[in-house]
Amino acid sequence: MSLSTMLGIDTPIVLGPFGGLSSVALTAAVSEAGGLGSYGLYGFDGARVRAVAAELREATSRPIALNLWLPHREAGEHEQDVFDQAEFDRAVAGMADLFAQAGVLPPEWPVAPLPDFEEQLEAALDARPAALSFVFGVPAPDVIERAHSRGIAVIGAATTVAEARVLEAGGVDAIVASGAEAAGHRPSFLLEAERSLVGGLALIPQVVDAVRVPVIAAGGIADRRQVAAAFALGASGVQAGTVFLATAQSAAPAIHRERIRSALAADTVLTRAMSGRLARGLPNLAVRAIESSGSAATFPLQNILTGVFRRAASAAGDQPELLSLWMGQSAGLSRLDDASEVFAELAAGVPDAVG
Repeated sequence: MSLSTMLGIDTPIVLGPFGGLSSVALTAAVSEAGGLGSYGLYGFDGARVRAVAAELREATSRPIALNLWLPHREAGEHEQDVFDQAEFDRAVAGMADLFAQAGVLPPEWPVAPLPDFEEQLEAALDARPAALSFVFGVPAPDVIERAHSRGIAVIGAATTVAEARVLEAGGVDAIVASGAEAAGHRPSFLLEAERSLVGGLALIPQVVDAVRVPVIAAGGIADRRQVAAAFALGASGVQAGTVFLATAQSAAPAIHRERIRSALAADTVLTRAMSGRLARGLPNLAVRAIESSGSAATFPLQNILTGVFRRAASAAGDQPELLSLWMGQSAGLSRLDDASEVFAELAAGVPDAVG
């Protein structure tokens, strides 16, 4: 079965899920164009998941995907509801200047935990999207069974061949092979993210050879040339993120979209500063200050703390030095402002024989 048939879409192009930068308008635009619009649900409680799902259904009747982060701890990380006050105090002190520049008060102890995963999952399942995509691990067998019983395809994300094999053995229906060029968080889960940095040109064909399920190529895909290359490497579909993040329909602030368009391939860095997990984006004052302080907390505490000044900076609209400027290494190829135009450009690279 082709990826398009599996997902009920016309063209095997998937919108990368953006977590806090997802928008209903962008998700719907990609689905309406014939692809699979995705919406990231990181940090949402069940009520908010249901509200967003309802908004998406109002915006489009075409297939959509909802994305969840699986509960996963790297070495040194805490349970999401068992934070350490000493770590909190060190991190807040190290970021005092950043809170001040954003014009907000530092957060106070204690920190509220993240929403319960089961609550998120149940709400996402009730929404009955065409697909549920997961990052940071392999969904448990009962999760996949519950999705399949509702006619929902399950998509996993791999940064290495070993991860792809584990995902297939776990029962996922398709695998996103995420090259090191990709924007945002590295969804590595078998080894540390720093030990799982494989470029797409090397990763995609090796994953294709290692598994039987459809492989969706991701990382650095911004125009028809890269789409054609992904299919030449054996991919069954492509996932694009940054090039859509730069469009008017995205939730990224205008200054973030401008920085995407002006970035060069060598401008982005991999950093743990803004969230506590390794992610690719443009370095700025916040990244440099946190890295130099040496007091950053682990995930998810660091992500919660930086979120205080990041939200303020986003609302202000003119403080890019305090934002998480996530973008991939092909950011500078983002030249189109409308999501439908971006989709048409990418679709031009899909081989005629692919359905």
